[in-house]
Amino acid sequence: MDNKIKEANFVSAVIYIHNNEREITPFLEWLDTQLDLNFEKYEIICVDDGSMDASEEAVRAYGKNRAKEAVSLLHMSYFQGLEVAMNAGVDLAIGDFVFEFDTVCMDYKTELLMQVYRRSLEGFDIVSASAMRKNKWTSNLFYRVFNHFSKTQYKIQNETFRILSRRAINRVHSLSKTIPYRKVLYANCGLLADCISYTPSQKLERSFSDEQAKMRRTLAVDSLVLFTNIGYKAAVTMTGVMMVATLAAAIYAVAVFALGNPIQGWTTTILFLAVSFFGLFSILTIIIKYLSLILQLVFKKQKYSFSSIEKITK
Repeated sequence: MDNKIKEANFVSAVIYIHNNEREITPFLEWLDTQLDLNFEKYEIICVDDGSMDASEEAVRAYGKNRAKEAVSLLHMSYFQGLEVAMNAGVDLAIGDFVFEFDTVCMDYKTELLMQVYRRSLEGFDIVSASAMRKNKWTSNLFYRVFNHFSKTQYKIQNETFRILSRRAINRVHSLSKTIPYRKVLYANCGLLADCISYTPSQKLERSFSDEQAKMRRTLAVDSLVLFTNIGYKAAVTMTGVMMVATLAAAIYAVAVFALGNPIQGWTTTILFLAVSFFGLFSILTIIIKYLSLILQLVFKKQKYSFSSIEKITK
């Protein structure tokens, strides 16, 4: 009787772990129970990203003694960061739908898990859950700058977890052989996406190791370079400033030559330097434009993009 009310879709849950020995067991217990209650078949994939504590032992103990369905433990060779580790876990997943848990710290109610899943059944290939809380100013600044200078279909923001359809995973992999920042490609893959906002049930104090903090900063800078036109905009702005400065220097040099008694060669030198700097910034602008086009071809462009397929006849 219970099997009839369970979802027939096979789901995978990919969990990122880095020094989470205290949180991973209760999280696995909660997730395993909820998936067992709602799905006929599922799998749980734990990706250990170079943990230095007993996280692996905790996952292994739960999987052997208490797990209701298959639990896999993926060992990264060394610490490689959230994005790379989660890409490895998603590549291993075989589910029709894949949950991505970037953290095992929970500040949401149990029902949100199935709420996100059911939303995906309404035609959304990517559905995320985002907490309505005050984020750090650095995170707010990054998302504000990124969303302003990027041309993604959807705005990106802090997310707690998400679900992807198999079609979304295939689409993202067709966009790029490497996935440097999942959220950006998800927002730009052309498929329908949605975000469910929730009020946190508790306040979480998330701390990051030095390795994680460094990786997050690097990811932020790389994402701004790869997926926005902020570099090109800056180059164009500097070229415009140099154009104005060149014109002003030229007028000043000519005025001094005509009205004053300049040192021999001074006017020529000033004019040469002004024109040279203007030419240099113009060349840099052209180079940055070409680089941005190459990046778009590598990470953003696809042959075509569609959001859904509607079957009119059965």
